[in-house]
Formats: sequence, structure tokens, C-alpha cells
Amino acid sequence: MAPSSSVLLPPGGQRILVIQAHPDDAEFLCGGTIARLASEGCEIHYLLVTKGDKGTNDPDMTPARLSSIRAQEQERAAKALGVQTVTFLAGYTDGEVEATLGLRRDLILIVRQWRPDVVFTFDPWKHYDFHPDHRAVGMCTQDALVNAGGRWIFPEQLVNGVTAHSVKHIYYFSTDQPNYWVDISNVIDKKIAAMRCHESQMVNFDPDDYARRKGRQAGTEHKYKFAEAFHHDVI
Repeated sequence: MAPSSSVLLPPGGQRILVIQAHPDDAEFLCGGTIARLASEGCEIHYLLVTKGDKGTNDPDMTPARLSSIRAQEQERAAKALGVQTVTFLAGYTDGEVEATLGLRRDLILIVRQWRPDVVFTFDPWKHYDFHPDHRAVGMCTQDALVNAGGRWIFPEQLVNGVTAHSVKHIYYFSTDQPNYWVDISNVIDKKIAAMRCHESQMVNFDPDDYARRKGRQAGTEHKYKFAEAFHHDVI
């Protein structure tokens, strides 16, 4: 797919589901694209598998306290980008996410309930992605999208107006095989502001420098000042 100066989505692709492992994943990896999609009138829903409860080495912090802090930070960051809703799955712990049938089932239910046109998530085939949660979430998301349209897959979910739902278009972020680039030059400041909402993760870290450096690297090939890169595929 050719690079775009606007965010090109499939016809009617107005409902966006972003499936991530931890608070701050979306802001770091596709926050500029989310800001642009929101500005273009898309409905955007965040689904987080964990609350990032292990994201600290502070001996005075506890996972329970950090969960609450990071959930609030995620709500603020999502609001800064124009995301409509944020949902956290229950029962999954930071650093311990596995690609299980149970997680796939939970993701299928969300897809069937929210009925997105497009899904963004991790590329589970990225070489040397060392974070197990990222790999697991990416793999389970793809498997869930393959299954969500099947009438006889978890048929017990199909009650109270919930129906099978097929999603054809998936955009993988954190990929080393990009084929789709989004120009985020006009929203880089909004992305950085959203990243700054994750104050618990900003110890000795400059999101401004990081976001601009990564954005320049992604934009170089297509002469964008700042960009984000994805691997787009059709299921």
C-alpha cells in the first residue's frame, strides 16, 4: 500500500479498536495515528489486557497501587488523543500474559460486542521483540479476528444482541516489516503530550526526544518529517 498524507482506511472504516498489552503502548507506538484518526471523526476504543502493574522498580510501590495509577494515566492519555472509551480486561497480570484460548475468547467477545471495522495491535512476528506480553497479545488478537466471525466458535457469546463479527483489516504496530506509513508531522506535539500523561513511566526519560527521533526514523523513507509505520494486512 502506498504511503499516505492522510489516514487511509477501508471504505466505512470508522470504528477503530486498538488492542494493547499495557497502558502507554498505544501512545508510544501509534499515538500520532490515533490523534489523526480521532480528528477525522473515527470512533476509537482502547482495549488493554493488563494495567501495567509491574511497570516499576520502586521498592516503595506495590502492583496494586501502580495498577490504579496507570489506569488513571491511560484514561488521561486517551482523552488527550480523542479516544472515546478505554476498557481493561480482568484477570491478566503484567509480564504474565500468554497466548491462551482463554485470552482469545475474551478478545473475541470484545470484537463481537464493539464490532470494529479496523483493529490495531502488536506485530507478533517482529524479530527480537523481547516482551512476552506484546507477542502474546498480538498473536491472540489475530487469532481472535479469524474466529470472531464464526457462528459456531464460542456460540455461548451470541446472546443479548451479540452476533458474530468479521474484521478484515488489521494494522500491526511495532513491526519490522512496514508497508503502510502515516504522516504525523502535524500531531507530533499531541502525541508527546499524551505520552507525558504516563507520569509513572517518565522517570529519567524524555518522551519529546524519543518521539521525535522515532518519528524521524519512520518518516525518512517517504520524506515525512515525522511518521508512524505499520504492517497492514487483510484477514
